[in-house]
Amino acid sequence: MSSYDAPAGSQEGAATAPRPEGPEPQEESPARVGTIVWGLIVVALAALIIVAQLGIVALNGTYVVIGLMIGAGAALVIGGLLSARGRDKQAPTGKS
Repeated sequence: MSSYDAPAGSQEGAATAPRPEGPEPQEESPARVGTIVWGLIVVALAALIIVAQLGIVALNGTYVVIGLMIGAGAALVIGGLLSARGRDKQAPTGKS
């Protein structure tokens, strides 16, 4: 038991509670489009390598790379446009 007992109903203990040290928690940031697209590229390459090694399909490496680059480029452009559109709705800058 402590040598000082606060009166019943007192809020002093709650108001003076020590706060944890360190930086303030930041707002959650959304996932970046580039990170998602490159992650999908790596997963797609891994899946294609597995399929080719199992002998299910014979793949031409040049066509696979071209297809992945076209898909990745389209995903980055579309994701960037959607991200910019969402950012414009959140923080109006006064532009018309």
